[in-house]
Amino acid sequence: MEQQEMDRVMQKAEVLIEALPYIQKFNRKIVVVKYGGSAMSNEELQRNVIQDVTLLKLVGFKPIIVHGGGKAISSWVNRVGKESRFVNGLRVTDEETMEIAEMVLGRVNKNLVTMVQELGVKAVGISGKDGGLLKVDKKYADGEDIGFVGEIREVDPKVLYDLLEKDFLPIVAPVGLDDGFGTYNINADDAACAIAKAVGADKLVFLTDIEGLYRDINDKSSFISRLTAGQAEELIKGGLIGGGMLPKLSNCTSAVRNGVNRVHILDGRIPHCLLLEIFTNQGIGTAIIQDGDIA
Repeated sequence: MEQQEMDRVMQKAEVLIEALPYIQKFNRKIVVVKYGGSAMSNEELQRNVIQDVTLLKLVGFKPIIVHGGGKAISSWVNRVGKESRFVNGLRVTDEETMEIAEMVLGRVNKNLVTMVQELGVKAVGISGKDGGLLKVDKKYADGEDIGFVGEIREVDPKVLYDLLEKDFLPIVAPVGLDDGFGTYNINADDAACAIAKAVGADKLVFLTDIEGLYRDINDKSSFISRLTAGQAEELIKGGLIGGGMLPKLSNCTSAVRNGVNRVHILDGRIPHCLLLEIFTNQGIGTAIIQDGDIA
């Protein structure tokens, strides 16, 4: 074997050895992956994400995927001649839009199930309606009625535990029921956070359309690779975090404060970002950790 080829082989071996302690540490631990954004609309990136999650399952993790579908929902809403409207980032959801959203999310859900099973792992697609997983109240945006949008009141994770115990990979669509069994659309970030807290996930991963967290979004040198929940709360209080990142970071700190060991914000547009973050010493995104955690 030529030296150049030998060097490539040795590099592969080094990567596997670097991943070993992480595989040992998180074996049999639950990892919730919130999947959405551009990585969901690009077929190649979609397959990369599914390959990553499938690999986590095959090396002993217990992954749960919670997916969105906002861009696809907007596309279908436009097809029927309606216009998508948002208030504080929440989709105004009348009865017809709710029907479209549930249809689209169901289609996305089963496509993801198929992709996982093509890679040899058993998957089951459910929504928050199944098994009473997500119970909701009607959500308002600054007092404004925005239709069938749900605020999660309670999570019953039994159906997820049953699936994990039977060696299935659960894939969850963010739809829930109220006390009157009405159907409500749920923000996927909120659903992932609530589910991670309910199952005591060791990790919650948000795949987003940004590299991670910046102290100043216009200054690339201000990138934050790791911060504690307390430090994140200080950034929020100081008004340094705005736009769409504010509710996401609030969800992250809430998860860490409620039993999730670590939350990761990753750029889903980077191929195999999930593996790079979890299995390498450097990582590539932002990690929110417990106060006092220096690891």
